[in-house]
Amino acid sequence: MVVMTLALAACSGAAETQTRTVPSGDPDRGLQIMSEAGCGACHEVPGLDWPRGQVGPPLSGMGGRALIGSGLPNRPENLIPYLINAPAVDPGSAMPPMPITEEEARDVAAWLYEH
Repeated sequence: MVVMTLALAACSGAAETQTRTVPSGDPDRGLQIMSEAGCGACHEVPGLDWPRGQVGPPLSGMGGRALIGSGLPNRPENLIPYLINAPAVDPGSAMPPMPITEEEARDVAAWLYEH
């Protein structure tokens, strides 16, 4: 049990120091897209003063998180489809499908990884 705990802690720490980027994403557009898509209705989003949703987790520090949703590895290839249609990627997710394109999801992911 101790060995498993140490192994999980080591994996978690490695993920927190990893830099994640979305090369084809435009983080400058990401916040605007999140505002228009209504992400703040459920999440607290740095840079959006209103609304400040409390249903989902705050979206600050996404780049340092090891997991998204109910346990998906936090990598762009998982985050981008999750942002578009979370229930299709992570069955049982409380996050609804969002009205954004893949390009917009790339921009949001790029922004999330920077903030």
